[in-house]
Amino acid sequence: MGHAEDEDDQRLAAEGEVAVARLAIDSGELDHAADHLADAIVADPQLPELHEALAELCAAAGGPAAARELFPLEGQVFLGSVVCRAHVEAAAGDWDSAVGLLASAIQYEPSRPWAHTAWLAREDLPALVDPDAVAQAVARAAGPLPDPLPAELADSVRPFEAFVQAVVAQHADHPLLLAMASGLTRRLGATARAVELAERAHRLAPGYLSSVMLGNALRSDGRPEPALAVWEAELDRTPPEQDDSSSYLAVDVAELYGALGRAAEGLPWLDRVLAAEPDHPKAGPARYALCHALDGDPAHLLGLADHHRAHPDHEYAQELLERLSHREPWLGMVAGTTEATVNVLRQVLADEDTGRDSEIDCTVSALEPPSSLLALHLALPRSTVAYQQVPEPDPRLPLTEPTTRIWAWDGTEPRPAVAAPAPESAELVRATAEIVWPTVPAAYDHAVRLVGLAPADLLGVLVHPPMPREDDLGRALLARQPEVWVRAVQAFACLGLAHHRTDQPWPDSERRRLLRDLLLGPEDWAVEAAGFALLAIGWTDPDTRPDIAELLRQRLLHIAEAQRSRVVTIQRSFAGLVLAAPWLEPDDLALARELLRRTERKTDRKTARETERTTEREGGAAAPPQAPAEPEPVREPEPAREPEQPKPRPGLLRRLFGKG
Repeated sequence: MGHAEDEDDQRLAAEGEVAVARLAIDSGELDHAADHLADAIVADPQLPELHEALAELCAAAGGPAAARELFPLEGQVFLGSVVCRAHVEAAAGDWDSAVGLLASAIQYEPSRPWAHTAWLAREDLPALVDPDAVAQAVARAAGPLPDPLPAELADSVRPFEAFVQAVVAQHADHPLLLAMASGLTRRLGATARAVELAERAHRLAPGYLSSVMLGNALRSDGRPEPALAVWEAELDRTPPEQDDSSSYLAVDVAELYGALGRAAEGLPWLDRVLAAEPDHPKAGPARYALCHALDGDPAHLLGLADHHRAHPDHEYAQELLERLSHREPWLGMVAGTTEATVNVLRQVLADEDTGRDSEIDCTVSALEPPSSLLALHLALPRSTVAYQQVPEPDPRLPLTEPTTRIWAWDGTEPRPAVAAPAPESAELVRATAEIVWPTVPAAYDHAVRLVGLAPADLLGVLVHPPMPREDDLGRALLARQPEVWVRAVQAFACLGLAHHRTDQPWPDSERRRLLRDLLLGPEDWAVEAAGFALLAIGWTDPDTRPDIAELLRQRLLHIAEAQRSRVVTIQRSFAGLVLAAPWLEPDDLALARELLRRTERKTDRKTARETERTTEREGGAAAPPQAPAEPEPVREPEPAREPEQPKPRPGLLRRLFGKG
C-alpha cells in the first residue's frame, strides 16, 4: 500500500511539473520549461506526457540539436537535467552521448527505471554506437552497483544490460567492451556468462583489467581457486611493488585467501605491498583484518581504529572495523545478561497472554545486580522479587569508598540513591541510546550529544531509565527484552559522562572520578556501563590506556576472587569487555579469557542437564543443541577493485563530467 501510494504521489508531482512546463513552452520561456521537465523526469521517468512535452520543447527550440543548451552539463548538474539531456541526444541521433548520459543516471541512482526507454531497445541501436563509448558507459554505470544486485535494482538495470549484450554480439572481439560487460552481467547474477565474456577479453588482451574482471567473474561463479591463479599470474607479470594498481590487486588476493580460511597465505602479499608503501590505504587495514581472522584477537581491531585515527582518509580501515565489530558484544552491541530474574522475565514475556498488568512474584536464592529489577519493572511494573540471602563477598559493597553512589539497600531490597533526571535530560538519553553501534569510537562519538547534560542527570538515568522509544524496535524491546534497553541506556549515560569536561586533564578529571566510582562500585550492570565508557575513552585516546587498564584490572581481580565462592552474574560480560581493551597486561588478559572459559563451561553443563531432563520427560531423543544467539554470518570475499568506477556524489552530478 505504501509503495503504491508513493508511486501515485510521484506521478501526480510529475504531471504537475509537465503542466507547468507546457505553459512555459507556450509563453516562450524554454529555460523555465526545461527546469520543470527535469524535475518531472526524476519524479516519474516513464510518464508518457513528459516525453511528449520534451518533444514539444525540442520543436520549440528549433530541433533536438538546439535543445541541448537547455540542459547544460557545466557547473552544477542535477540528475533530471542529465536524463533529459540523454533523451535529447537520442532525439538528435548522438547515440554515444545518449548512452553515456543514461549510464551516468544509473550510476547516480540505480533504483530508478532510467533504462526503461524505447530508444534504448531499438534493434538497430547496437550497430549505431561506438563500442569504446559503450564500454566507458558500462564502466560508469556498473561501478557503484552492489554485487550481486538486489531484485529491485536488477529490474531497473536489466534493459541497459540487454542493450550491452546486444552491442557485445556486434563487437565480439572488443576486449574492453567484453571486460566491462562481464562486470555488469556478473552483478545481475549471470556468473557463467560473465566468466565467458571475461575469458574472451583475457584471451584477446591479457593484462591488469581483463585479469581483474576474470578473477571477479570466477569468484562469483564459485571458483575462487582459478580466480587466485589468474590474479597471481597477473601479479607475477607486474609485481605489486612496481605498480599501484597491482598493489591493490595484491590486497584482493590476500583477502580472497582470508575468505577461504587461509589467511596465513594472504599475509605475505600484504607484507610485500607494505614494504614498498608503508602507508598503503588498503594493505595496512587488510593486514589487521587477516590477523584477526587468524586468532580473533581484538588487538587487531584496536589497530584498525588507531590506523584510521592516524589516517582519516583511509576509509577502508573504518569499513573493516565496522564489519568485524558487527554484533560483537561491547565492540558493536550491548552484551547479554545472565541473571535469574531476567531469565524468568524472558519466559513470562514469551507468553502471548502476558501484558503490562501481568505480575511476577518470585524468590531468587541470592542477591543479584539491582539493575535487573529495572528491566523487570520496565516491562512488568507490578512485579516483585525477594532475595533469600546475601552471598559473600557482599555484592552491595563497593571495592573502594566512593564519592558517587547510585544504589542503596534496605536489607536485600535495592533502591535508587540519586534523584530521577530532568525530563528533558531523560528524553535526550532516550533518543541517543542504541543497542548496537558500528564501532566503539562511533559509539563514543554518537554520545557527544549528551555533553550538555549535568552529571547528576546522567547518574539519575542509570537507575531511572526512560521507556524505550515509540518505534518498532522500542516496542519489541519492551515486549521481549527490556534488559537490553536498560543496558543500552546505562551504556550511553556513561558515555555521556565520558564527554563531561573533556577540557580537564584526564588524571584529575571529574569524568574519570565518576566513571571510576561506578566501575568500582556495588556489583551491578552500571559497573559494566562505566567499564564500557572507559573502554571507549581508551580506544579514542591512547594516552589514557595505562590508567584505564589499571582501573579495569581492579574490577577484574575482584570478580576473579568473588567467583570462587559465589556466582558473579556479570563475570562473562565483564571478561569480554576487558578483552576488548587489549592494552591490558598479558596476565590480566589471560585471566579474562579464563573467566570467560569458566562461564562457557558452566553454560555447557547447564544446557546438557536441561537437555537430559527434557529427554527424560518426553521419552525421546534429545533435541540438537541450539545455535548461539545471533551468529555472525561468514563474510564473502570482496570483488577485486575494478577501474573506471567513480563513486556517486549526493545532490549534484558535476563530478561525473569532470566539470566544476
